[in-house]
Amino acid sequence: MSFPILQNDTFLRACRRQATEYTPMWMMRQAGRYLPEYKATRAQAGSFMGLATNVDFATEVTLQPLARYPLDAAILFSDILTVPDAMGLGLHFVEGEGPRFERTADDEASIGQLHVPDMDKLRYVFDAVTSIRHALQGRVPLIGFSGSPWTLACYMVEGGGSSDYRKVKSLMYARPDLMHQMLAINADTVAVYLNAQIDAGAQAVMVFDSWGGVLADSHFRAFSLQYTARVLAQLKRTGPDGQDVPRIVFTKGGALWLQDMGQLDCEVLGLDWTANLQAARSLVGGAPGTPGKALQGNLDPNVLFASEAVIEQEVQRVLDDFGQPHTDASCVGPTHIFNLGHGISQFTPPEHVAGFVDAVHRLSRQMRGKSM
Repeated sequence: MSFPILQNDTFLRACRRQATEYTPMWMMRQAGRYLPEYKATRAQAGSFMGLATNVDFATEVTLQPLARYPLDAAILFSDILTVPDAMGLGLHFVEGEGPRFERTADDEASIGQLHVPDMDKLRYVFDAVTSIRHALQGRVPLIGFSGSPWTLACYMVEGGGSSDYRKVKSLMYARPDLMHQMLAINADTVAVYLNAQIDAGAQAVMVFDSWGGVLADSHFRAFSLQYTARVLAQLKRTGPDGQDVPRIVFTKGGALWLQDMGQLDCEVLGLDWTANLQAARSLVGGAPGTPGKALQGNLDPNVLFASEAVIEQEVQRVLDDFGQPHTDASCVGPTHIFNLGHGISQFTPPEHVAGFVDAVHRLSRQMRGKSM
């Protein structure tokens, strides 16, 4: 499979812990509801799933933020819940309520019916990946993604979002055997799914362990971390162009387990806004010339509702928290990919995002003694 030559590889170099001229950045949920052009395309599609399952629409909305902002990566427009939908749970979106499943997997019978689905059911995702790669024309890399086995299980048991995770935690405590059975199937499905995205052209892949942080300390390793590791162990290391494919793991609320996560077979660890970047760098970032993890994050998304001056101040604070950038091109070292600590809010003013992106690029260049 042939794709256009990549013109801006700053994000990928940072993933590999190579020195960069500035701190690259992208935003979780960057293609989404805060953009008026997204809302217009979604209205044209008729529904969220109409948008996500249409290759042309998915390509269009993935590229929309790049038309506004000089971001350093694109992320596939899709949803983590397309995976359990392909497993037969019947995904739909209720206006004002979010995702819902027609069926749940919450007892021995329903969990016994789960299996790794035929990936042809998700062909629209892989076709979108290939379409986006070509539409990007090599401008920036494309990130593919999936939910983590634990996060998917939360939705599959609860039937949708949850405020207390009562059902999934009750199942975990009462029938840990069933929970492990589900998580193993989820992990193998996620691995096959991400490998298909890599084959289709994804240049990096990210595992969103969005709800790992709701677990008790004693259970995070057994029910979340173990199965994220199982996914990573099965992932392809190179794409169709022969280039390596960095792997990113983001656990919301995961700073407590950062030392354990540092043992994961991945290149990048994403951090939410509760984590201290300096401490994370010391713990898992690795000294120059030694192994370690690149770090991604971690501005509080609500900062983007503040004034331009405050946004710039907070960007500088995050850059300062990470510390002096790695600038030695002769070896690997600690690197930082700027991002939000979670997804951008749908209410964020788009013009505030423009100031945010500019501040990250400008201030991070200044820290390296480089001008725009």
